[in-house]
Amino acid sequence: MLPHPETYFINREISLLQFNERVQAMAQNQAVPLLERLRYLCIVSSNLDEFFEIRVSSLKEQIHQHAHQIGPDGLTPQQSFEHVHRTVHRLVDEQNHLLMETVLPALKAEGIGVLFPREWTGRLRDWAYQTFQREVFPLLTPIGLDPAHPFPRVYNKSLNFIIELEGEDAFGRLGSVAIVQAPRALPRLLPVPSEVCGLERGYVLLSSLISAFVGEVFPGMGVLGVYQWRVTRNSDLFVDEEEVTNLRQALQGELSQRNFGAAVRLEIDLSAPMHLAQFLQKEFQLNEHDTYRVLGPVNLSRLACLCHTTARPDLLFPEYRPPVPAPFDRLVEDQPAKLFAAIAKADRLLHHPYQSFQPVLSFLHAAAIDPQVRAIKQTIYRTGEDSELMALLLLAARAGKEVTVVVELMARFDEQTNINWASRLEEVGAHVSYGVVKHKTHAKMALVLRHEEGEIRRYGHLGTGNYHPRTARLYEDFGLLTAHPGICADMDQVFAQLTGLGARRELNYLLQSPFTLHTAILQKIHREIAHAQAGKAAKIMVKLNALLEPTVIEALYQASQAGVTIRLIVRGMCALRAGVPGLSENIQVRSIVGRFLEHARVYYFANDSQEEVYLASADWMDRNFFRRVEVAVPVLAPRLKRRVIKEAFTLAWRDNQLAWQAQPDGRYTRVSNSKPAHNVHEVLMQRLGEQYEHVDPASMGVAT
Repeated sequence: MLPHPETYFINREISLLQFNERVQAMAQNQAVPLLERLRYLCIVSSNLDEFFEIRVSSLKEQIHQHAHQIGPDGLTPQQSFEHVHRTVHRLVDEQNHLLMETVLPALKAEGIGVLFPREWTGRLRDWAYQTFQREVFPLLTPIGLDPAHPFPRVYNKSLNFIIELEGEDAFGRLGSVAIVQAPRALPRLLPVPSEVCGLERGYVLLSSLISAFVGEVFPGMGVLGVYQWRVTRNSDLFVDEEEVTNLRQALQGELSQRNFGAAVRLEIDLSAPMHLAQFLQKEFQLNEHDTYRVLGPVNLSRLACLCHTTARPDLLFPEYRPPVPAPFDRLVEDQPAKLFAAIAKADRLLHHPYQSFQPVLSFLHAAAIDPQVRAIKQTIYRTGEDSELMALLLLAARAGKEVTVVVELMARFDEQTNINWASRLEEVGAHVSYGVVKHKTHAKMALVLRHEEGEIRRYGHLGTGNYHPRTARLYEDFGLLTAHPGICADMDQVFAQLTGLGARRELNYLLQSPFTLHTAILQKIHREIAHAQAGKAAKIMVKLNALLEPTVIEALYQASQAGVTIRLIVRGMCALRAGVPGLSENIQVRSIVGRFLEHARVYYFANDSQEEVYLASADWMDRNFFRRVEVAVPVLAPRLKRRVIKEAFTLAWRDNQLAWQAQPDGRYTRVSNSKPAHNVHEVLMQRLGEQYEHVDPASMGVAT
């Protein structure tokens, strides 16, 4: 008997928090290098910031507007919120204790110490006081709260202090409560000379300096207590794209207010008395559920800078330098014709970060300097503030190429960076478009139009990840360089849709959201069902960041019941329940969390042994199917298709070190740490990296 329909789906917020629990498990793992353990804690802290800024703020809006509406997971917004706050409180408590009682003491034993006031020697206290007086005190603005001094406007996630005072000031005012805001211009972590702290690398938090010496700001008053705190605010932007005449101007206006949205979380020092916490709760219209007591710094992610040191490679993952694969390793930059000839000869598959991102940059560099190239068309979702790729597009525009760039201004938390790039591109004569109203451009495409033998030939790059050279060293993604006439013609059609107007254009190879991707996926799932019912080979394998869209999940349930073998590698949110008798017993779901961020989207359908493989920009979520421009490109070359199947699925499914298996109740358990050890990240570095030495799997994130 099938479960009740309300139990078919797992709550998306809880599923996302479970992913963060898996990341935090890497910080708990004693086999992971120490600075990497700290990095994982910082990643979880940063993830939780965004979770509150976007997801929790959305939940609160749902509670306000649709309090009794039941979602696909069978929960009302209020019930979902209650699940969330219980889970986050547990996760944060574990995070605090892991940082303060395990990771920081272990780092101190290695000569890298964050020194709190209780540990200061007389010499260190003198240094701290002098540093405070010289660098901090002049920038502090104390605010004593009274009718003439209302509560200050507090910036999203800024470091603040609430101070309880006693005594009488120069004007006869009795001390009560004051607020001090930490200057945003100051670093949160200050290095201490080794001769002062006795450590090779010692640090003091800005919050420690202010806490220790804030009495200097209130001369003649008694300081009863000093407690750090910060608030997290709703950071989702609202721009009515149909009402504005200039999206960029409207977005810039909204960005200026992002850091002052409604408060959704209060973090406060664990030692703060209840009456001060309640004072802040009242000020920000929060309650005890929204309040998180912090054992260490209120912004743990500020400690990530400790992980950037190269002085202690033994405390980091072994260095890996991704090789430039053939034939790009043999091509000379000032001979662009040879690069295009190599792509024309055969499609080229790239698997980052195991292989270098350099071929993509070389592709665009060749386009920028080749006199035969007439035009370059590019989508940009995230690329970073200092981007070599964007510099190449600027170079091409200055060289007189027709450069068209579709910049997604609504790429969350990268809006200002993308606005800046759009301005710079326009200054050199590039054609800049912002895509389509109400549909984020999330497709990853670069198209080069080159004049050859009296006609224009197209060359394209399509990928599963952003055009971001830095994250290409950290995120696992696939990219395809191709001169296939049909695929490149489809790319040109998509660009025409993004920059111009006109009827929907039929594509022959690419699957595209919001038009054909969702329908095509459902058709391919039902085709596998028909094959299974006919006794033919029927199998579906998918690699995603998130799986949430209900109709696709329901189709996968139907496929499972028809006997289709389904293997899903879903890094983060997954609303599908795997392994439920009568519903999904033929579905297995795994999540891989390790050195690199699993980011590729790959779709596989057995199709009665006529295997189909797609590389895509889209996860299987409502927004990707219906509210974004996405593309999925078929891998046509048999050799490359075999590579994708092996590298995306076969090797990943053998992993017994980084993999977690989803259970029918939605929980995840580690895949058995059996022998021999198989770590998919290490295996791919060895297979695709030329000079990577084998290391003990324990140093790569093996479960203990």
